Amino acid sequence: MRTPVVLLTGVDTPTLEAAMVSMLFDLPQAVAVRHRIDVEAQVLHRSVSDLSGVVEREEIELEHACVSCALREDIIPTLERVARDGRWATVLAALPTGAEAGQVCNVLSWDTRLARHLRVATVVTALDGSDIVEDLVGDALLAERGQHTSHDDHRGVGEVAAAMVEYADLVVLSGGATAAGLDLVRTLARPDALVHHGLEAVDGSALCSDLHRHGETLAWSSPVRRDAVPHVDSPLVWAQSLTSRRPFHPGRLLDRLEELGGGRHRSRGCFWLPTRPGRALVWDGAGGQLSIGHGEPWGRRTPHTRIDLAGVGVAPSHLQHSFDDLLLARSDAPVGAGTWDVAEDGFEPWLGPIRVVA
Repeated sequence: MRTPVVLLTGVDTPTLEAAMVSMLFDLPQAVAVRHRIDVEAQVLHRSVSDLSGVVEREEIELEHACVSCALREDIIPTLERVARDGRWATVLAALPTGAEAGQVCNVLSWDTRLARHLRVATVVTALDGSDIVEDLVGDALLAERGQHTSHDDHRGVGEVAAAMVEYADLVVLSGGATAAGLDLVRTLARPDALVHHGLEAVDGSALCSDLHRHGETLAWSSPVRRDAVPHVDSPLVWAQSLTSRRPFHPGRLLDRLEELGGGRHRSRGCFWLPTRPGRALVWDGAGGQLSIGHGEPWGRRTPHTRIDLAGVGVAPSHLQHSFDDLLLARSDAPVGAGTWDVAEDGFEPWLGPIRVVA
């Protein structure tokens, strides 16, 4: 018998912990496992509690304070331990603020030993509804709010919060969310994900069912997703998908990244460069903060460029024109079978040397 695990994520500690307390009362025979990372002290705080009170509380010194170390050294082992304890029927795992659920889900999908005892039932993202638009498309950094997970965590709040919404099976907003904020969340969330306004709307018994579909979640949240973005039926938000089989021109893209990556909107997807044709490159941005990195090899798939964008209000009028102009044109040189044989392309600070990764 595998114990269902409800994973709880968020970018604001008070909201996350309020959701944890509320859900602990609703989930059947539940135990709550809460982890917090103290970046300055290099300490991981763990508390385990149920309706009878605190079961255990401990501080674990980390060699390097980061989510990966916390998962490996204590979060995953603790989830397995409490699941095998026999006292509880459900495990509610409140991950460190700013930590995404994907790593836990991935581990439980391939680790057959752990999978004999644990199953991810639902991934829940809890956000402050009163600040939801700012959290999703504002320019604040996690570190500016004291919610970063390591000394080198320079992620934007919007980038992380939007990714959590996109990965979640259930998004719950506490406080007074605006209609535009709710519609933006629904636009970013997986089409079959649940969106609730208010912690009281969460049905604890439903969270123990199999709301989480790992394959469908990966397909929706993947940078190389191919499915069409659902139509946005709201006058308060906009969404636009920019697609092409052509790569971006490295020079033009480097000079004009802000035309697509800047502004109060969420943008994500994949692209390729003629200098690095073998691998999908990841585009991940929100609120003017943009991350570019390595994705998976294209393999037998046809390389393509796709940037999905969403925001509140009216879409910027220049997006399609800028996208088209950044793509590689027939008149661009040097061109040879769609790829360039050059020593450098300007993206080395983000992607490393061409010869190593191409």
